[in-house]
Amino acid sequence: MNAMRPEKIETTETETVDTNLAAVTEVEAGIRDFVRNDIAYLRRPAAATTDAPPLDPSAEATVNNVNSLIQRVAGTSLAEIENLVSELESLRDLLHAEGQRVQREISGYAQLSQAAMKSTRMIADNVAQWKRAADGLRNS
Repeated sequence: MNAMRPEKIETTETETVDTNLAAVTEVEAGIRDFVRNDIAYLRRPAAATTDAPPLDPSAEATVNNVNSLIQRVAGTSLAEIENLVSELESLRDLLHAEGQRVQREISGYAQLSQAAMKSTRMIADNVAQWKRAADGLRNS
């Protein structure tokens, strides 16, 4: 899981965001490669040892069957894990895009809110001026 601090994203900082995303992707790829290399020995056939006494043919066949079964089970599990990793990556990208969209929406709302406040102040100031002018006409 990626834990990233929320950053204020502006149009001038898109290069920083792209750099951060590239760094995260690179680290994840390194971890994935490490895991694949770490379990690669499970996929290779076992090398025959010269110190062990020879096995009888039925025992050797049983060992080969067990080895092939383990390789098939591990291969299926690895494929499922790789599918899950790709799904999680696509969900991460989706969440990242949605986060950016929400930030844009919040920024637009803040701008709209400020514009509404300025308009309200202008209207209130104009009404106050009219009221003072009306009070001045009544007193004269």
